Amino acid sequence: MAKRKSDQAEIVEAQEVSTVSTPSIPIWEKNPKLVLYALGGAAVLVAGWLLYKYLVVAPQEKEAVSAMWQAEQQFGKDSFQLALDNPGGGFEGFATLADKFSATKAGNACNYYAAICNLQTGNFDNAIQYMDKFDGAGDVLPAIKYGVLGDCYSEKQDFAKSLDYYEKAADAAKVDVIAIYYLKKLGMLYEHEGKKEEALKAYERIRRDHPNAQVADWRDIDKYIFRVSPAK
Repeated sequence: MAKRKSDQAEIVEAQEVSTVSTPSIPIWEKNPKLVLYALGGAAVLVAGWLLYKYLVVAPQEKEAVSAMWQAEQQFGKDSFQLALDNPGGGFEGFATLADKFSATKAGNACNYYAAICNLQTGNFDNAIQYMDKFDGAGDVLPAIKYGVLGDCYSEKQDFAKSLDYYEKAADAAKVDVIAIYYLKKLGMLYEHEGKKEEALKAYERIRRDHPNAQVADWRDIDKYIFRVSPAK
């Protein structure tokens, strides 16, 4: 494509500029007012964030923790629908709290609780939506998040996505018992799909990468390996 005249002029101008040797002038000397303005704006942003954090988020966090109490009681009793929508006593359920306190850690936890409640009550699409919103961090929660998503898609009979999430859960796990749990699920689902070679790889990862005699699934893994191994 032919270059427009304006483009050609810009190229020539750039080439001419590049041939001129000029001292490098620090931006704070060249545009002192601009820099001061930018620094002032940054200071305002920082101050605004601190005010928001301590005057808005912190009180909301405290309020959210108190508001979750009744829903957590119902969750602990496996009363998942009540925990989700109406835990009683005038308290709100996890579905409302997750939205109401979305800027807080407690609100984030409500996304997790709401996902589990929906999974347990058969509302798999809702469970996926809440779990997608859940921000899992640390050595345990990222793997749990992927694993629950794997469970949701398994219940929906979308086994390709379920396998993908179980694989992610196993890869993200930094604790043996969790890695073993999801690798076993991965292997068993591969078996269900008739993919014995892939199942064998999952089971062998358990034996090779996560040796832990305190975990029953690791002690029993040879039985699973034998079941899917090619006939000798």
